[in-house]
Amino acid sequence: MSVAVVAVSPVHEASLDSRCNFPWLGGLRSNDSIVIFLADGGSVIPMRVMESDSIASVKLRIQASKGIFVKKQKLVFEGRELARGNSQVRDYGVADGKVLHLVLRLSDLQAITVRTVCGKVYEFHVDRGRSVGYVKKQIARRGKGFDLVEQELICDGEELEDQRLITDICKSNDSVIHLLIRKSAKVRVKPVEKDFELCIEALDLNDKEVDNFLLEPLIVNTKIQLPLVIRELIKSTLNGLERGNEPIRSSEGSGGAYFMQDSSGLKYVSVFKPIDEEPMALSFWIIQRVDRAHFLMFMENNGSCEDMGPRAFPVAEVHKISVLDIRLANADRHAGNILVSKDGERGKIVLIPIDHGYCLPTNFEDCTFDWLYWPQAQQPYSPDTVEYIKALDAGQDIALLKFHGWDIPPEVARTLHISTMLLKKGVERGLTPSAIGSIMCRETLKKESVIEQIVQEARDVVLPGSSEAAFLEAVSLIMDRRLDKL
Repeated sequence: MSVAVVAVSPVHEASLDSRCNFPWLGGLRSNDSIVIFLADGGSVIPMRVMESDSIASVKLRIQASKGIFVKKQKLVFEGRELARGNSQVRDYGVADGKVLHLVLRLSDLQAITVRTVCGKVYEFHVDRGRSVGYVKKQIARRGKGFDLVEQELICDGEELEDQRLITDICKSNDSVIHLLIRKSAKVRVKPVEKDFELCIEALDLNDKEVDNFLLEPLIVNTKIQLPLVIRELIKSTLNGLERGNEPIRSSEGSGGAYFMQDSSGLKYVSVFKPIDEEPMALSFWIIQRVDRAHFLMFMENNGSCEDMGPRAFPVAEVHKISVLDIRLANADRHAGNILVSKDGERGKIVLIPIDHGYCLPTNFEDCTFDWLYWPQAQQPYSPDTVEYIKALDAGQDIALLKFHGWDIPPEVARTLHISTMLLKKGVERGLTPSAIGSIMCRETLKKESVIEQIVQEARDVVLPGSSEAAFLEAVSLIMDRRLDKL
């Protein structure tokens, strides 16, 4: 299951007066009652809730009224996800007349049927993140003599450019696009209930020039030699680009990630994430050349932890995720960014953490771990894991990062020192991942976590102008006192 962002038009809250625009919502209401607006696919839907309602109850009401299951919903207010189901509406600052953006988790695949004038039928499934240009390529591969350059697809009087995404054309999960191949380059479309009928003409396929491109790593320290696995990854990605296999925009999250294909065009090999691409923006790859990007290996998987219950996950796999998240003070660890894979003939489950763009924050305010309440997190770490944790050294890790080109900011270095300190002290006392993680996470949106309280107390006792070492020593002493009381 993946996150596909619903196209939402900008909404000006001043224009959403509940009494003027939605008079049927008038009448008496309690002091706790407010009207909010759900922005969904360009439409704005009024909804009366109580400020004391939990986020979970709001999602249940959306499920009851719109038929969208809770697990497929993501509510966003002022750029922040309302992720804590037990928090109240007022905890997120949502007030009367405010706009919530509803993001849906949709199926990745769209059924496409290609029907020729001769009666031939081609059926295949297309990733919703694919473009119209990719559909043309699929038609050309299945049939013969279909020109990729001269084809024009027109839907409801609007020409569909090659860059248009399938998810933008197919607004519902069950819609199917029927393509009728004709002798004309222009395509006429008529709606058939939820479907579209497109008539296209195919000409002889012309040779196509490959755009010039360059893909190379950004190396700050010339003494560093890239590992073989990275060099092979770059080579496979380049081979795919040279064969004309363009990047496929991911339907996960709000955009900014592209799947890179190998030379066959049948397999993803890497993930390309432009640094400067804004969420919800038009595809960066389409509109301009990219200067810098994160380049990641694509991991084959069978879905995410969001698609299944946690009880089948091996304890060791959950524990490795917990060690990573606690050390990095991960502020965005939810079940959707832990992939599930099956290794070997026995089908052993392996958990693969992804999406670490909100790690090592400057403070601990937003730390969130979905695994906190999984049964595996209630069990103590194994002796091997304990030995691994005892060997961790934040200072050495910071030096390693600097060697590789990242001069880590002081406030981020402090976060790594404190989170590593907590992890090491926690395992020394035999605390479980859940117990240690709970120290880092807030119980409610406005109540500071224990680790935040420890840091604040250290700030209060350390004299102005003291060294960072003195501050960390104060944190260590206060942390010992708090942990000994558990």
